[in-house]
This record gives sequence, C-alpha cells and structure tokens, in this order.
Amino acid sequence: MATDTCDKSGDFFGLRPWYHYLPSTDFSGCDLSNFTFLPSSTQASDVPLVMLAVIDDLLRIAGIVAVAFVVVGAVRYITSQGNPEQTAQAQSTVINALIGTAIAVAAATFVGFVGSRLGG
Repeated sequence: MATDTCDKSGDFFGLRPWYHYLPSTDFSGCDLSNFTFLPSSTQASDVPLVMLAVIDDLLRIAGIVAVAFVVVGAVRYITSQGNPEQTAQAQSTVINALIGTAIAVAAATFVGFVGSRLGG
C-alpha cells in the first residue's frame, strides 16, 4: 500500500476526511497501525476524533442544504406573484433556512474548534 495516497490536507468539496483530527504522530500516510480503538492507561482512544470529523462533515452538509433552502424560498417568493399565502410560506422557508444555516455554521465551528484542540 502506498503511503503517499493518504494526506491530511486533502479536502473534498470542503468536507474533511475521517482521519482529519488524528494527530500527525499517530497517523502517517495510510498506515493505521497506531490507531487506538480502545483506550489504555497510556493512550486515549482515537474513535472520538474520528466521530468529530464525521459530525463536522454532516454539519457542513446540513449548512449546504440550508443554503439551498434559502434559494428555494427565494424562488418561491419571486414566483408567488403577490399571493399572500404563497408569499408567507416563502418567507417562512427563507427565515427557517437562515436560522438553520446559522445553527449549522455555529455547530460546525464549535466541532472544528473542539477537534483541533483534542487532535493535532
């Protein structure tokens, strides 16, 4: 197995790989021989760091979906043609999507902060 194929800098559309928060000393290339599944008296488990990377990716995807809903609500607002019911629904969609975007961005920032502090 080539060790050059797994680098920690490779993001895919802003999504981080599962091994992003693992310390560099524990993870070199694709070699997972130092991956700690169960904690011991000398070393903590790496599973929470992997879970943080997965949660970070899910929150980023939620943010992208929320931005898509802002666009959908805006299109619905434009095409409502002054109908009060459709206009109210479109405004509600945009407001809820903006709230979802703010929550997803704040949560992804928090998870990224915790991951960088716990990992490497």
